[in-house]
Amino acid sequence: MKLKNMMAALLMSSAAFAQAETAQEAAIKKLVEPRLGEDAKVDSVTKTPYAGLFEVRIGSDILYTDEKAQYLFIGNVIDAQNSTNYTKLRSDELSKIKFSDLPFDSALKMVKGNGKRVFAIFEDPNCGYCKRFRKTLQGMDNITVYTFMYNILAEDSVVKSKNIWCSSDKNKAWDEWMLNGKAAPTAAPNCHTPNDKIAALGKKLRITGTPTIFFTDGSRLPGAVDLKGLEDKLASVK
Repeated sequence: MKLKNMMAALLMSSAAFAQAETAQEAAIKKLVEPRLGEDAKVDSVTKTPYAGLFEVRIGSDILYTDEKAQYLFIGNVIDAQNSTNYTKLRSDELSKIKFSDLPFDSALKMVKGNGKRVFAIFEDPNCGYCKRFRKTLQGMDNITVYTFMYNILAEDSVVKSKNIWCSSDKNKAWDEWMLNGKAAPTAAPNCHTPNDKIAALGKKLRITGTPTIFFTDGSRLPGAVDLKGLEDKLASVK
């Protein structure tokens, strides 16, 4: 099947995920789930447009099975003719969020230039890759960046985030720490932070590492991407 035909089939298949599962898909789900372990919860089983495989989705994880649920396949489905990774396309689609639903009042906000290019980052104050990414942002213009302090790497991440959030100039305190290693003053005991709220949100969005970047089209990009990679991504966002 040619790429454009396959992509059209994938789009039709994606639309089907919102519909009720077929009797065959329900039967496969019933067979597969107990074979994955006691705690396994299969969210959906859907027939794919390639090779007669059925997608088995567990959260954002994907594996495949046959129509009799006799075999399980773990890995990527890649088109041998054009190298398109259909598993990655589907995973990227599953990992999308509704950008406008993010609690922006619980984030630091930085605007440079006209601020037209908008994205959000989940970062930990103890994350070395996040500190490197902050230096990348210094070389950019015309951006609005929302930073959510997502404390997952060390016990004192929560303390550092609180001190920064409770500073008179949050953005300056964050940059002083991330770029220059200058710690923010100790916060007053009665200063309240969104730390718990952002920790719960990060788990809900299945963010397992920092930095994780979200764009206005809902797509995400994990890791400290370089300047060219970030510029290319922003240019591709519709």
